[in-house]
Amino acid sequence: MAAPPRAYLPDLLYAGGAVWEGAALSVVEGAVGGVGEPEVGCQWVRLRGKAILPGLVSAHSHAFQRAIRGRTQTRFPGKSDFWAWRDAMYRAAAILDPEDIYAVARMAFHEMARSGVTAVGEFHYLQRDPNGRTYDDPDLLAKQVMRAAREVGIRIALLRAAYARGGPGEAPSPAQRRFIDRSEGEVLESLLRLEDFAAGDAGASVGVAPHSVRACPAEWIRSLSVEARRRGWPFHVHLAEQPAEVEQCHAEHGVTPTGLLERLGALHQGATAVHAIHLTPEDIALLGKAGVTVCACPITERDLGDGVVPARDLLEAGCRLALGSDSNVQIDLLEDARALEGHLRLKRLTRAVLADGSSEEAKLDDLARRLYGFASGGGMNSLGLPGGHLAQGEPADFIVVDLEDPSVAGASAQDLLPNVLFSAARTAVRDVYVGGDPVVSGGASAPGRPATEEIAGEFRETMKKIWAA
Repeated sequence: MAAPPRAYLPDLLYAGGAVWEGAALSVVEGAVGGVGEPEVGCQWVRLRGKAILPGLVSAHSHAFQRAIRGRTQTRFPGKSDFWAWRDAMYRAAAILDPEDIYAVARMAFHEMARSGVTAVGEFHYLQRDPNGRTYDDPDLLAKQVMRAAREVGIRIALLRAAYARGGPGEAPSPAQRRFIDRSEGEVLESLLRLEDFAAGDAGASVGVAPHSVRACPAEWIRSLSVEARRRGWPFHVHLAEQPAEVEQCHAEHGVTPTGLLERLGALHQGATAVHAIHLTPEDIALLGKAGVTVCACPITERDLGDGVVPARDLLEAGCRLALGSDSNVQIDLLEDARALEGHLRLKRLTRAVLADGSSEEAKLDDLARRLYGFASGGGMNSLGLPGGHLAQGEPADFIVVDLEDPSVAGASAQDLLPNVLFSAARTAVRDVYVGGDPVVSGGASAPGRPATEEIAGEFRETMKKIWAA
């Protein structure tokens, strides 16, 4: 039974690209009915001392990596780089059974919801059992992840990864046997089954994600890109995260990873390149010309020492941007937005690097408005979903921020977005709604959702078990 129409009246409302004072957000059958005067017949919900903003979106996540948080912050013998971190991640991936994966994913998604995330793109590449065998249900692990997100209450686009090899000319290592597909046809069959599994649930969808040019042969990428465009699926791929990946691609194909994707017809407006750090000017021009979305994951990229996404150059070339929590070492999409800008400030020795600059008269909230857009509408677009702006007819996915929280106290209509974007602590997010339904209420799980104590307790026991193994 659909919830009755409601009109939420906060002190401040950011919707449709504008900040409103004294305006209501009407929610009818899970969608935005209007902004301003409430729809006729709506129940009033007065939110004194609060602000409403669009929900945040993590367009790139590996939920199972929440299990290694706090266990990789050291120097490994001989090396302490991305590849050493990857070895540690592989060891954890080899341990998790289906119920472990559910418990870890549910913890990650609950933390996302508590921080204001209303939708996630889960780049899922754990497909088989620890010995590399297929489960009786070959999609069991993907379904566990989808179930975890929907129980918490956030939307999920299951980006089903394709993974064929250890690298150019390399057989998969024993640590990678849980990831491996036999053919691109096997990936496609899995996607069709998962699409059927998600049918009827407006909060679940699928997309296709060849892991990288390192892990997939060129023909797999070409074939899966064609299927994505034919079926209207989002197409995601890790791109140029590490210099070694670029070097390997040059050795195998004679071009950069971006050049290879362009050759294969895999650069288009439905495509998202994740990371896109180690790019040439020619790469940037190719991505921009195709209208590709680049999903930056600045917290993870900082944690792994990957490098800095050249976001300013990408935007000027014509790319769109989204943000992701990736390894989930920290789940805070506002911090990712800050870091995207902040890393560039450190490199360029100047401020407001990502400000639009197209207007002769800059507004106080121009930069924050743009960055917030990457964290909301940019993510929804990347996942092939409508919304992210709280415009009429869009899904009613929104967060309620406490204007009395010390991190944003004193914010006004003129500086709401800069305060939230650059200064808000996660404690400021008090309520979260997805499709008009409460997911978080008063900083805790909404009634009818699994409680923090239950989720954290199960996760704690899972961590004890897997790290004792």
